[in-house]
Amino acid sequence: MKISANSIRAGNILVYESDLWVVTKTPEHTKPGKGGAYVQVEMKNLKAGTKVIERFSSSDYVERAQLEQRDLQFLYIEDDNLVLMDNETFEQILISQKILGDKLPFLTDNMVITVEFYEEVPIKAELPHTIVAEIAETDPVIKGSTVTSSYKPAILTNGIKVMVPSYLVTGEKIVIKTEDVSFVERAK
Repeated sequence: MKISANSIRAGNILVYESDLWVVTKTPEHTKPGKGGAYVQVEMKNLKAGTKVIERFSSSDYVERAQLEQRDLQFLYIEDDNLVLMDNETFEQILISQKILGDKLPFLTDNMVITVEFYEEVPIKAELPHTIVAEIAETDPVIKGSTVTSSYKPAILTNGIKVMVPSYLVTGEKIVIKTEDVSFVERAK
């Protein structure tokens, strides 16, 4: 699908020079005193991982990749791959663990993740926005601490470190945002 260079947004996946590129930053729109307006776009190659800054004329059109989104259920890890299942067709799909990057520790049994495919090749995977995790280790409660007091470090059972309110104790389940690993609330 062709889109105007002015319509490019951060997170878009573009087909450029027969490769897939993800737009990593919000594009800069510039109208110089002389010459035509242009859009400066920082992109990262999805295969090679190389970054490039490209200028497109405001009148240019670029190819936006048509991605197919599928919700898949995580079953288990086999070698360096995640084994996922399509809950509609019950087809099992192997996807590289690298697709999740530093979010891999958040993955739990039977979790449903959204995977984006380009021509049947998995490009990107997203976890749910929040997950419930258990505190494995944190400092004891400080006497007189209230809900509004400061935060303390805690280590979750998945090994992730998160800052939590001082009234929480080891063994409690909490809700955290997967995007920025921040505490939301006690799990209900």
